[in-house]
Amino acid sequence: MCGVLGIVGKSPVSTSLYDGLTVLQHRGQDAAGILTCGEDGVVNLRKDNGLVKDVFFTRHMKRLKGNVGIAHCRYPTAGSSSPAEAQPFYVNSPFGIALAHNGNLTNAADLRKNIFRDDLRHVNTSSDSEILLNVLAHEIFSALDEEQYQLTSEQIFRAVTGVFKRCHGGYAVVAYILGYGLVAFRDKHGIRPLIYGSRNTDRGIEYMVASESVALDSQGFDVIADVKPGEAILLPIDGEPVGRLCVDDARYAPCIFEQVYLARPDSMIDGISVYRTRMRMGEKMANKIAREWPDHDIDVIIPIPDTSRTSALEMSQKLGLRYREGFIKNRYIGRTFIMPGQEQRKKSVRQKLNAIELEFKGKNVLLVDDSIVRGTTSRQIVQMAREAGARKVYFASAAPPVRYPNVYGIDMPAANELIANNRTVEQIEELIGADRLIYQDLNDLVASASEGNPQITEFDTSCFSKRYITGDVSDEYLSSLEALRNDDAKKRKGSKPSKLRDVSRF
Repeated sequence: MCGVLGIVGKSPVSTSLYDGLTVLQHRGQDAAGILTCGEDGVVNLRKDNGLVKDVFFTRHMKRLKGNVGIAHCRYPTAGSSSPAEAQPFYVNSPFGIALAHNGNLTNAADLRKNIFRDDLRHVNTSSDSEILLNVLAHEIFSALDEEQYQLTSEQIFRAVTGVFKRCHGGYAVVAYILGYGLVAFRDKHGIRPLIYGSRNTDRGIEYMVASESVALDSQGFDVIADVKPGEAILLPIDGEPVGRLCVDDARYAPCIFEQVYLARPDSMIDGISVYRTRMRMGEKMANKIAREWPDHDIDVIIPIPDTSRTSALEMSQKLGLRYREGFIKNRYIGRTFIMPGQEQRKKSVRQKLNAIELEFKGKNVLLVDDSIVRGTTSRQIVQMAREAGARKVYFASAAPPVRYPNVYGIDMPAANELIANNRTVEQIEELIGADRLIYQDLNDLVASASEGNPQITEFDTSCFSKRYITGDVSDEYLSSLEALRNDDAKKRKGSKPSKLRDVSRF
């Protein structure tokens, strides 16, 4: 889960890239980067660890000159947290290509070997984004005719088709080819989101591509369309966008966790309103409670801010119960879901939330959260509610039990670190300390999203169902991923210095 942006403008784009990146900050808080290019062909790059506001200062923005650029905010999965892993990545041949990527390649290990052995390319980092960049660069070079010095759109489409053949998994990519423009493409299942739009200016029409529609909205761009699964969109420096489907067997199966948690509620993803999806999730949860627990003694429904508010409000209205804000959130603490290390997550929950005793004392409360992943946060919040005087504490998850890792770009941990893995609802209920635990049914979750766009009938639900949509995820692969993603591995990686000097940090 990362945020990507790209703009082909008629005037300097660095400020719009910065502002758009801040809107996508929820997609990655580990690192940020912006790359621009001016008419002189000089590439300007600034990237480093930290939030967008902490990476870019006035001196950096002044040097990010140019009317074309791409940007990225990082949320590490299988890679490390070295500044050298921050994106965008850049290679100077052929032509000069920069790339920002959201997702995860499931065949990254094989690609790394092939790139070195067959393509004669060296990958400096452990990031699969750099692998993807080198695959794209090789495919563009292979698409060129002998002694050709000018790239055509036909050859770019041919190169992206080659990327689709070689790269498996979930990915949304925006790349800049110097002297030509941007190319944006999305894996053949559309697992990770990507959308593009335009705005009229005094100097002409400008184009933007981004992970979520809110980035376009914030900069005054009107949405043109979502990038379709297996589609490539060319945004030339001069000219109008051109799209082509580069995969024969493409079909929609977007990640449903974007609707549950990852995306902002004011985003539209593949024609589906995230806000409306979360409303329907709340309605269906209320129906389940009314059906399976008609004699409940719930006094009040309290959301765990922020993502669950929409679902909790709909639940309260459907059940005829009071809705109250019982937790105050510290806005200066990041999302605990994407924080590395169990100890840091535990510490952050108490810093992040504080209970309002008035809303808990002597009441039977139903706490509503968007999902339960590790259970660390849920357990502490239940305890906070009891300390605030709640008589009984019930807990509702607007998503089904998260039992399996996500391999397409979300850092859901190793299976044995997921509280629902190999446990019953009753066992989870006891572990988090709730008097009763209610989970959303998977069919209801899928229906909540698909009602927003009936043309999409299939979603990637692998973290709930273990049905990996790409069909190439084996138990051996999951074991190798677990070795990379568990908390102990992250601690070890975090202590290692980078082997690559980051020359972009000015």
